[in-house]
This record gives sequence, C-alpha cells and structure tokens, in this order.
Amino acid sequence: MSSQSFRAGVVIVIRRGNGDLMAFERKDVPGSWQLPQGGIDIGEEPLDAAWRELSEETGLTHSDVALVLELPEWVSYEWPSDIRVNMKNGDQRRGQIQKWFLFGVIDEENIDPKPDDHEFSRWQWMDPHHLVHHLVEFRQAAYARAFSRILP
Repeated sequence: MSSQSFRAGVVIVIRRGNGDLMAFERKDVPGSWQLPQGGIDIGEEPLDAAWRELSEETGLTHSDVALVLELPEWVSYEWPSDIRVNMKNGDQRRGQIQKWFLFGVIDEENIDPKPDDHEFSRWQWMDPHHLVHHLVEFRQAAYARAFSRILP
C-alpha cells in the first residue's frame, strides 16, 4: 500500500535595504519567478541546506548575505495532481514542506548573483507583492503565508 509524503526543503529570502527581494526567473517556465529553494539532504540541518542551496543556485555565500531570521514554523503546500512525484518505494510525494530563512544583503552595490542556468535563467530585485503574483499559482498561498510572518 502506498502512502503520501511531503518533500522537506528550504526557501531562501534575500532582502535588500528598501525591502525588495532577490527573485529568480525559472528557466523552464519563462515569466515565472521564485526564490532559491531546494531539498534537505538526509542528515542535513535546514540552515546548512539553505546555505548549500544558496551557493548552488545563485553563487552567493557568507560574504554576500547574512542570516536575519529563521521562520519558526514550517510552511507546506501541495503540488497539483499532474506534477506529484512517485518515489521508488511506492510513496507519492504530495507536495513540499519548507523551512524559510531571511537573509540581508551585506553590500548592495557589489552583490552579483550568478543564476545556475539549470533552474534559473536570470534574476532581478522585486517587490514581495509583485513576486507573489508572478509565481506558479500553486506556490502563491505558501509565499503569502511566509511573507506575512517574516517581512514587515
């Protein structure tokens, strides 16, 4: 008998002084933007996963951004049925449950992210409300919930 599970992951919010967020355009869905995110490896702490994903997807490191806060609760969402993933053991991944981290930019004039060109094609600073409306639809509610907790 199969069961359903949620993929554990992290989301990285990078905010500059005026409140804009560093958003990345999805390579597979031009015009759709999101924040860096990714799965947590077995045995990996969420914060370590956030730093790893940040480096892999944007090229940014501890010298570019500083941790401001970690959202205490996890935020989950379900994938639409057409993109749910069947795992090897017969379980079906129903969606994602994510730990959110807010980072501040250390030097706004010299920050230079390098989108990975695998998941992301380009980046830009974006108002949080604008970003929510330019996400794939199934992620919008999760982003709005997290933003309401971590952004002023």
